[in-house]
Amino acid sequence: MSSVAIVAPQTHTFSEPLTLQSGAAIAEYTLMYETYGQLNAAKSNAVLICHALNASHHVAGVYADEPDNVGWWDNMIGPGKPLDTNHFFVIGVNNLGSCFGSTGPMHTNPATGKPYGADFPVVTVEDWVNAQARLADVLGITQFAAVMGGSLGGMQALSWSTLFPERLRHCVVIASTAKLSAQNIAFNDVARQAIISDPDFHGGDFYAHSVVPKSGLRVARMVGHITYLSNDDMAEKFGRDLKCDDYQFGFGVDFEIESYLRYQGDKFSAYFDANTYLLITKALDYFDPARRFGGDLTQALANTQAQFLLVSFSTDWRFSPERSREIVRALISNKRRVTYAEIDAPHGHDAFLLEDARYMNLVRTYFERIAKEQA
Repeated sequence: MSSVAIVAPQTHTFSEPLTLQSGAAIAEYTLMYETYGQLNAAKSNAVLICHALNASHHVAGVYADEPDNVGWWDNMIGPGKPLDTNHFFVIGVNNLGSCFGSTGPMHTNPATGKPYGADFPVVTVEDWVNAQARLADVLGITQFAAVMGGSLGGMQALSWSTLFPERLRHCVVIASTAKLSAQNIAFNDVARQAIISDPDFHGGDFYAHSVVPKSGLRVARMVGHITYLSNDDMAEKFGRDLKCDDYQFGFGVDFEIESYLRYQGDKFSAYFDANTYLLITKALDYFDPARRFGGDLTQALANTQAQFLLVSFSTDWRFSPERSREIVRALISNKRRVTYAEIDAPHGHDAFLLEDARYMNLVRTYFERIAKEQA
Protein backbone atom coordinates (compact mmCIF):
# COMPACT_ATOMS: atom_id res chain seq x y z
CA MET A 1 0.00 0.00 0.00
CA SER A 2 1.20 3.51 -0.78
CA SER A 3 0.02 7.05 -0.24
CA VAL A 4 -1.61 9.21 -2.88
CA ALA A 5 1.62 11.21 -2.27
CA ILE A 6 1.76 14.92 -3.11
CA VAL A 7 -1.64 16.54 -3.39
CA ALA A 8 -2.87 20.09 -3.91
CA PRO A 9 -6.13 21.74 -2.86
CA GLN A 10 -8.45 23.24 -5.44
CA THR A 11 -11.18 25.87 -5.15
CA HIS A 12 -14.38 26.75 -6.90
CA THR A 13 -16.29 29.97 -6.35
CA PHE A 14 -20.05 30.03 -6.74
CA SER A 15 -21.73 33.30 -7.68
CA GLU A 16 -25.28 31.99 -7.41
CA PRO A 17 -26.60 32.56 -3.86
CA LEU A 18 -27.09 29.52 -1.65
CA THR A 19 -30.29 29.69 0.38
CA LEU A 20 -29.87 28.05 3.76
CA GLN A 21 -32.36 26.15 5.92
CA SER A 22 -32.51 29.14 8.26
CA GLY A 23 -33.85 31.30 5.43
CA ALA A 24 -30.61 33.27 5.21
CA ALA A 25 -28.50 33.15 2.06
CA ILE A 26 -24.82 33.34 1.21
CA ALA A 27 -24.49 35.52 -1.86
CA GLU A 28 -21.12 34.26 -3.05
CA TYR A 29 -18.97 31.52 -1.61
CA THR A 30 -15.95 29.35 -2.29
CA LEU A 31 -15.51 25.65 -1.58
CA MET A 32 -12.06 24.15 -1.16
CA TYR A 33 -11.60 20.52 -2.14
CA GLU A 34 -9.06 17.85 -3.06
CA THR A 35 -9.27 14.88 -5.40
CA TYR A 36 -7.38 11.60 -5.52
CA GLY A 37 -7.30 9.01 -8.29
CA GLN A 38 -8.78 9.39 -11.77
CA LEU A 39 -12.38 9.99 -12.78
CA ASN A 40 -13.34 7.37 -15.36
CA ALA A 41 -14.87 8.20 -18.73
CA ALA A 42 -18.38 7.38 -17.50
CA LYS A 43 -17.81 9.52 -14.38
CA SER A 44 -19.24 6.63 -12.39
CA ASN A 45 -16.37 5.91 -9.97
CA ALA A 46 -16.50 9.05 -7.82
CA VAL A 47 -16.64 8.74 -4.02
CA LEU A 48 -17.41 11.76 -1.87
CA ILE A 49 -15.81 11.91 1.59
CA CYS A 50 -17.63 14.08 4.13
CA HIS A 51 -15.53 15.34 7.03
CA ALA A 52 -16.12 15.49 10.76
CA LEU A 53 -15.92 18.43 13.18
CA ASN A 54 -12.27 19.48 13.13
CA ALA A 55 -11.26 17.89 9.82
CA SER A 56 -11.22 19.32 6.30
CA HIS A 57 -10.89 18.61 2.58
CA HIS A 58 -7.36 17.30 3.19
CA VAL A 59 -8.34 13.65 3.43
CA ALA A 60 -5.24 11.89 2.10
CA GLY A 61 -1.67 12.49 0.96
CA VAL A 62 0.65 15.36 1.88
CA TYR A 63 1.45 18.83 0.57
CA ALA A 64 4.74 19.54 -1.17
CA ASP A 65 5.58 22.30 1.28
CA GLU A 66 4.12 20.48 4.32
CA PRO A 67 5.38 16.89 4.23
CA ASP A 68 4.23 16.29 7.81
CA ASN A 69 0.66 17.40 7.10
CA VAL A 70 -0.86 14.00 6.32
CA GLY A 71 -4.51 13.76 5.33
CA TRP A 72 -6.78 12.85 8.23
CA TRP A 73 -8.01 9.58 6.60
CA ASP A 74 -4.78 8.68 4.81
CA ASN A 75 -4.87 5.18 6.31
CA MET A 76 -8.21 4.60 4.55
CA ILE A 77 -7.67 6.18 1.14
CA GLY A 78 -4.95 5.58 -1.43
CA PRO A 79 -3.53 3.00 -3.85
CA GLY A 80 -4.17 -0.46 -2.44
CA LYS A 81 -5.93 0.91 0.66
CA PRO A 82 -9.52 0.06 1.67
CA LEU A 83 -10.83 2.88 -0.53
CA ASP A 84 -8.50 2.17 -3.41
CA THR A 85 -7.67 5.15 -5.61
CA ASN A 86 -6.58 2.76 -8.33
CA HIS A 87 -10.31 2.16 -8.83
CA PHE A 88 -12.05 5.22 -7.40
CA PHE A 89 -11.93 8.99 -7.85
CA VAL A 90 -12.15 10.34 -4.31
CA ILE A 91 -13.24 13.88 -3.44
CA GLY A 92 -12.84 15.63 -0.09
CA VAL A 93 -14.74 18.92 0.35
CA ASN A 94 -14.27 21.51 3.07
CA ASN A 95 -17.65 22.57 4.42
CA LEU A 96 -19.07 26.06 4.41
CA GLY A 97 -18.34 27.86 7.67
CA SER A 98 -15.07 26.04 8.15
CA CYS A 99 -11.69 27.65 8.78
CA PHE A 100 -9.72 25.59 6.26
CA GLY A 101 -10.36 27.42 3.00
CA SER A 102 -14.08 27.31 2.22
CA THR A 103 -16.00 30.50 2.92
CA GLY A 104 -16.48 30.94 6.65
CA PRO A 105 -16.57 33.48 9.48
CA MET A 106 -12.94 34.48 8.92
CA HIS A 107 -13.62 35.52 5.33
CA THR A 108 -14.71 38.92 4.09
CA ASN A 109 -18.42 39.60 3.98
CA PRO A 110 -18.92 41.33 0.60
CA ALA A 111 -21.78 43.33 2.08
CA THR A 112 -19.56 44.98 4.70
CA GLY A 113 -15.98 44.55 3.52
CA LYS A 114 -15.14 43.10 6.94
CA PRO A 115 -14.87 39.52 8.20
CA TYR A 116 -18.24 37.84 8.65
CA GLY A 117 -17.48 37.01 12.28
CA ALA A 118 -20.70 36.61 14.22
CA ASP A 119 -22.72 37.57 11.13
CA PHE A 120 -21.93 34.34 9.31
CA PRO A 121 -25.27 32.50 9.13
CA VAL A 122 -25.88 29.28 11.02
CA VAL A 123 -25.50 26.34 8.64
CA THR A 124 -26.89 22.82 8.81
CA VAL A 125 -25.85 19.40 7.58
CA GLU A 126 -28.41 19.77 4.81
CA ASP A 127 -26.88 23.10 3.75
CA TRP A 128 -23.48 21.43 3.44
CA VAL A 129 -24.95 18.63 1.34
CA ASN A 130 -26.64 21.12 -0.98
CA ALA A 131 -23.33 22.94 -1.43
CA GLN A 132 -21.53 19.64 -2.10
CA ALA A 133 -24.14 18.75 -4.72
CA ARG A 134 -23.41 22.02 -6.53
CA LEU A 135 -19.72 21.16 -6.59
CA ALA A 136 -20.56 17.72 -7.98
CA ASP A 137 -22.48 19.47 -10.76
CA VAL A 138 -19.40 21.55 -11.57
CA LEU A 139 -17.29 18.38 -11.74
CA GLY A 140 -19.84 16.74 -14.02
CA ILE A 141 -20.68 14.00 -11.51
CA THR A 142 -24.37 13.16 -11.70
CA GLN A 143 -24.14 10.11 -9.42
CA PHE A 144 -21.56 9.06 -6.84
CA ALA A 145 -20.49 5.46 -6.54
CA ALA A 146 -20.60 6.18 -2.80
CA VAL A 147 -20.87 8.98 -0.28
CA MET A 148 -18.94 8.17 2.89
CA GLY A 149 -18.25 9.77 6.24
CA GLY A 150 -17.59 9.15 9.91
CA SER A 151 -19.19 10.95 12.85
CA LEU A 152 -20.52 14.29 11.56
CA GLY A 153 -19.41 13.11 8.12
CA GLY A 154 -21.72 10.13 8.50
CA MET A 155 -24.61 12.50 9.12
CA GLN A 156 -23.83 14.18 5.80
CA ALA A 157 -23.69 10.83 4.01
CA LEU A 158 -27.07 9.87 5.48
CA SER A 159 -28.46 13.26 4.45
CA TRP A 160 -27.24 12.70 0.89
CA SER A 161 -29.31 9.51 0.77
CA THR A 162 -32.50 11.45 1.54
CA LEU A 163 -31.91 14.79 -0.21
CA PHE A 164 -30.45 13.35 -3.43
CA PRO A 165 -31.45 9.67 -3.38
CA GLU A 166 -30.78 9.18 -7.09
CA ARG A 167 -27.28 10.69 -6.91
CA LEU A 168 -25.50 7.96 -4.90
CA ARG A 169 -25.42 4.19 -5.30
CA HIS A 170 -23.93 3.46 -1.88
CA CYS A 171 -24.06 5.29 1.44
CA VAL A 172 -21.33 4.53 3.99
CA VAL A 173 -22.12 5.78 7.50
CA ILE A 174 -19.46 5.15 10.17
CA ALA A 175 -19.70 5.86 13.93
CA SER A 176 -22.62 8.18 13.41
CA THR A 177 -26.24 8.79 14.31
CA ALA A 178 -29.53 10.07 12.91
CA LYS A 179 -29.74 12.61 15.74
CA LEU A 180 -27.77 13.62 18.81
CA SER A 181 -28.84 12.54 22.25
CA ALA A 182 -29.62 15.12 24.93
CA GLN A 183 -26.27 14.29 26.53
CA ASN A 184 -24.43 15.03 23.29
CA ILE A 185 -26.23 18.36 22.88
CA ALA A 186 -25.30 19.17 26.48
CA PHE A 187 -21.60 18.51 25.85
CA ASN A 188 -21.72 20.72 22.77
CA ASP A 189 -23.35 23.55 24.66
CA VAL A 190 -20.79 23.41 27.47
CA ALA A 191 -18.08 23.68 24.83
CA ARG A 192 -19.81 26.63 23.15
CA GLN A 193 -20.34 28.40 26.44
CA ALA A 194 -16.63 28.06 27.22
CA ILE A 195 -15.90 29.95 23.99
CA ILE A 196 -18.68 32.53 24.30
CA SER A 197 -17.68 33.29 27.91
CA ASP A 198 -14.06 33.94 26.99
CA PRO A 199 -13.43 37.73 27.30
CA ASP A 200 -11.47 37.59 24.05
CA PHE A 201 -14.49 36.31 22.12
CA HIS A 202 -16.02 39.79 21.78
CA GLY A 203 -19.38 38.48 20.65
CA GLY A 204 -17.74 36.66 17.76
CA ASP A 205 -16.00 39.72 16.34
CA PHE A 206 -12.61 39.04 17.91
CA TYR A 207 -10.84 39.43 14.55
CA ALA A 208 -11.30 43.20 14.80
CA HIS A 209 -9.55 43.13 18.18
CA SER A 210 -6.61 41.05 16.88
CA VAL A 211 -7.15 38.44 19.59
CA VAL A 212 -8.23 34.80 19.74
CA PRO A 213 -10.44 33.33 22.50
CA LYS A 214 -7.82 30.67 23.20
CA SER A 215 -8.93 29.86 26.74
CA GLY A 216 -12.45 29.06 25.58
CA LEU A 217 -11.20 27.02 22.63
CA ARG A 218 -8.88 25.05 24.92
CA VAL A 219 -11.70 24.10 27.27
CA ALA A 220 -14.04 23.31 24.36
CA ARG A 221 -11.49 20.96 22.87
CA MET A 222 -10.77 19.32 26.22
CA VAL A 223 -14.47 18.66 26.77
CA GLY A 224 -14.88 17.30 23.26
CA HIS A 225 -11.77 15.16 23.40
CA ILE A 226 -12.93 13.39 26.54
CA THR A 227 -16.03 12.25 24.66
CA TYR A 228 -14.00 10.84 21.76
CA LEU A 229 -12.12 8.37 23.99
CA SER A 230 -13.42 5.41 25.92
CA ASN A 231 -12.88 4.87 29.64
CA ASP A 232 -10.83 1.74 28.85
CA ASP A 233 -8.67 3.63 26.38
CA MET A 234 -7.99 6.42 28.86
CA ALA A 235 -7.22 3.89 31.60
CA GLU A 236 -4.77 2.03 29.39
CA LYS A 237 -3.02 5.14 28.11
CA PHE A 238 -2.93 7.21 31.29
CA GLY A 239 -4.53 5.51 34.28
CA ARG A 240 -3.76 7.60 37.36
CA ASP A 241 -0.15 8.14 36.34
CA LEU A 242 1.37 11.28 37.77
CA LYS A 243 3.24 13.86 35.72
CA CYS A 244 5.68 14.30 38.60
CA ASP A 245 6.65 11.90 41.36
CA ASP A 246 4.02 13.05 43.84
CA TYR A 247 1.01 15.31 44.31
CA GLN A 248 1.81 18.99 43.91
CA PHE A 249 -1.05 20.17 46.15
CA GLY A 250 -2.09 22.88 43.74
CA PHE A 251 -4.34 23.31 40.73
CA GLY A 252 -1.80 22.75 38.01
CA VAL A 253 -1.06 19.51 36.18
CA ASP A 254 -0.75 16.53 38.50
CA PHE A 255 -1.90 13.67 36.29
CA GLU A 256 -0.77 12.57 32.84
CA ILE A 257 -4.35 12.73 31.57
CA GLU A 258 -4.48 16.41 32.56
CA SER A 259 -1.26 17.06 30.69
CA TYR A 260 -2.59 15.29 27.61
CA LEU A 261 -5.89 17.19 27.55
CA ARG A 262 -4.17 20.53 27.99
CA TYR A 263 -1.77 19.70 25.19
CA GLN A 264 -4.71 18.85 22.92
CA GLY A 265 -6.49 22.04 23.94
CA ASP A 266 -3.43 24.22 23.30
CA LYS A 267 -2.83 22.64 19.90
CA PHE A 268 -6.46 23.04 18.86
CA SER A 269 -6.67 26.68 19.93
CA ALA A 270 -3.70 27.50 17.73
CA TYR A 271 -5.34 26.43 14.46
CA PHE A 272 -9.14 26.27 14.82
CA ASP A 273 -11.52 29.21 14.56
CA ALA A 274 -13.88 29.84 17.46
CA ASN A 275 -16.82 30.90 15.30
CA THR A 276 -16.40 27.80 13.18
CA TYR A 277 -16.53 25.66 16.30
CA LEU A 278 -19.85 27.25 17.28
CA LEU A 279 -21.29 26.75 13.79
CA ILE A 280 -20.26 23.13 13.42
CA THR A 281 -21.46 22.02 16.84
CA LYS A 282 -24.80 23.71 16.20
CA ALA A 283 -25.10 21.84 12.89
CA LEU A 284 -24.50 18.64 14.85
CA ASP A 285 -27.27 19.55 17.29
CA TYR A 286 -29.79 20.44 14.59
CA PHE A 287 -29.41 17.30 12.49
CA ASP A 288 -32.57 15.22 12.79
CA PRO A 289 -34.04 14.04 9.46
CA ALA A 290 -36.96 12.42 11.28
CA ARG A 291 -38.08 15.72 12.83
CA ARG A 292 -40.22 16.62 9.81
CA PHE A 293 -41.89 13.21 10.06
CA GLY A 294 -43.00 13.34 13.66
CA GLY A 295 -39.84 11.55 14.79
CA ASP A 296 -40.45 8.57 12.49
CA LEU A 297 -37.02 7.66 11.10
CA THR A 298 -38.47 4.91 8.90
CA GLN A 299 -40.62 7.49 7.14
CA ALA A 300 -37.68 9.92 6.93
CA LEU A 301 -35.62 7.29 5.07
CA ALA A 302 -38.46 6.03 2.88
CA ASN A 303 -37.24 7.76 -0.30
CA THR A 304 -33.68 6.42 -0.08
CA GLN A 305 -32.44 4.35 -3.01
CA ALA A 306 -28.82 3.60 -2.09
CA GLN A 307 -27.32 0.47 -0.62
CA PHE A 308 -25.89 1.06 2.84
CA LEU A 309 -22.88 0.13 4.92
CA LEU A 310 -23.08 1.13 8.59
CA VAL A 311 -20.29 0.57 11.10
CA SER A 312 -20.29 1.23 14.84
CA PHE A 313 -17.80 0.59 17.64
CA SER A 314 -18.63 -1.09 20.93
CA THR A 315 -16.93 1.50 23.18
CA ASP A 316 -18.17 4.57 21.32
CA TRP A 317 -20.45 6.08 23.93
CA ARG A 318 -20.85 9.36 22.08
CA PHE A 319 -22.40 7.77 18.98
CA SER A 320 -23.21 4.38 20.43
CA PRO A 321 -23.99 1.22 18.42
CA GLU A 322 -27.65 1.56 19.35
CA ARG A 323 -27.80 4.77 17.31
CA SER A 324 -26.53 2.90 14.25
CA ARG A 325 -28.95 0.06 14.89
CA GLU A 326 -31.82 2.57 14.81
CA ILE A 327 -30.78 3.57 11.30
CA VAL A 328 -30.40 -0.08 10.27
CA ARG A 329 -33.88 -0.95 11.53
CA ALA A 330 -35.41 2.00 9.68
CA LEU A 331 -33.67 1.03 6.45
CA ILE A 332 -34.68 -2.62 6.74
CA SER A 333 -38.27 -1.49 7.33
CA ASN A 334 -37.96 0.26 3.96
CA LYS A 335 -36.55 -2.95 2.43
CA ARG A 336 -33.19 -1.36 1.70
CA ARG A 337 -30.06 -3.46 1.25
CA VAL A 338 -27.98 -2.91 4.40
CA THR A 339 -24.65 -4.22 5.66
CA TYR A 340 -24.04 -3.55 9.34
CA ALA A 341 -21.00 -4.28 11.50
CA GLU A 342 -20.47 -3.60 15.17
CA ILE A 343 -16.74 -3.68 15.87
CA ASP A 344 -15.59 -4.61 19.36
CA ALA A 345 -12.80 -2.02 19.63
CA PRO A 346 -11.44 -0.31 22.76
CA HIS A 347 -10.80 3.14 21.30
CA GLY A 348 -14.16 4.88 21.68
CA HIS A 349 -15.47 7.26 19.03
CA ASP A 350 -12.00 7.86 17.59
CA ALA A 351 -11.91 4.22 16.43
CA PHE A 352 -13.29 5.27 13.05
CA LEU A 353 -9.98 7.04 12.36
CA LEU A 354 -7.76 4.16 13.48
CA GLU A 355 -6.51 0.97 11.88
CA ASP A 356 -8.51 -1.85 13.42
CA ALA A 357 -7.93 -4.73 10.99
CA ARG A 358 -11.54 -5.95 11.09
CA TYR A 359 -12.84 -2.46 10.34
CA MET A 360 -10.36 -1.82 7.52
CA ASN A 361 -11.00 -5.22 5.93
CA LEU A 362 -14.75 -4.67 6.07
CA VAL A 363 -14.48 -1.34 4.26
CA ARG A 364 -12.03 -2.83 1.77
CA THR A 365 -14.37 -5.73 0.97
CA TYR A 366 -17.33 -3.40 0.58
CA PHE A 367 -15.53 -1.13 -1.88
CA GLU A 368 -14.15 -4.11 -3.78
CA ARG A 369 -17.76 -5.14 -4.32
CA ILE A 370 -18.62 -1.66 -5.58
CA ALA A 371 -15.65 -1.76 -7.95
CA LYS A 372 -16.85 -5.08 -9.38
CA GLU A 373 -20.34 -3.66 -9.91
CA GLN A 374 -19.01 -0.99 -12.24
CA ALA A 375 -16.41 -3.20 -13.99
